[in-house]
Amino acid sequence: MTFVLGIIAALFIGLTLGLIGSGGSILTLPILVYIFHVPTELAILYSLFIVGITSAVGAGKAAYHKNIDYRAAFLFGVPSVISIYLTRNYVMPLLPNELFSLGGFSFSKDIYLLLLFSLVMFIAAYKMIRSDSLKELPLSQNTHWISFAIKLIIQGLLVGLLAGLIGAGGGFVIIPVLINLMRLPIQKAVGTSLFIIALNSSVGFLGNFQQYPKIDWALLLFVSGASIIGIFNGLLLGTKIKGSKLKKYFGYFVLLMAIYIVLAAFLIKTH
Repeated sequence: MTFVLGIIAALFIGLTLGLIGSGGSILTLPILVYIFHVPTELAILYSLFIVGITSAVGAGKAAYHKNIDYRAAFLFGVPSVISIYLTRNYVMPLLPNELFSLGGFSFSKDIYLLLLFSLVMFIAAYKMIRSDSLKELPLSQNTHWISFAIKLIIQGLLVGLLAGLIGAGGGFVIIPVLINLMRLPIQKAVGTSLFIIALNSSVGFLGNFQQYPKIDWALLLFVSGASIIGIFNGLLLGTKIKGSKLKKYFGYFVLLMAIYIVLAAFLIKTH
């Protein structure tokens, strides 16, 4: 049963990345923790690998169809890569294994990382449900390049921090910025988002996997393979389905998952 659930879940990871350029990492961490029973901190590393390789495949297809804005990708990508490297190598090691204990309950590192992840999911759900904020608008003639370049760099730093701490690629942040700030059409925004996510996730994984000698490569390749199949289907469906509606429905799904993770963090023993 776990095998079947795992395949369906992994397909859905790629499907959401292909359809809306985000949501893959939001699904990957809880799937690894609650279906495959991977410890939370290791699941964050696994999530970086799975989302990274899946997004790279999707970005390659987007590049072939000229659906990547490399200017935005550079301004977003370089700061986020620097941020994720610093977070994974200097911030994560400083986090205590146990924040505090109260009675028989221990507020462990696994729990507070899951709660941080659920907070990000609540924010992501809010942004996705507010689909009216993702309208494709024409670029104003009075738009100052330096102004939104600085905004892109700041957003890139924040996305890198998220990716480093909880393995989230940050697509739910990237997509609204690319559409509202850069005025990119939805297909190009998705392609650019996949490129940035692939860059962030790859750097995060490659910079840290040596610290985890017991990586389950069979599981990583299994989930990644199914996710890659999903992203091809997602990219295909994305050309036929309106992106704003997809984001809204997916937002409600993410909201339910966030509520589940909060409850599970306290009711289910984390590994």
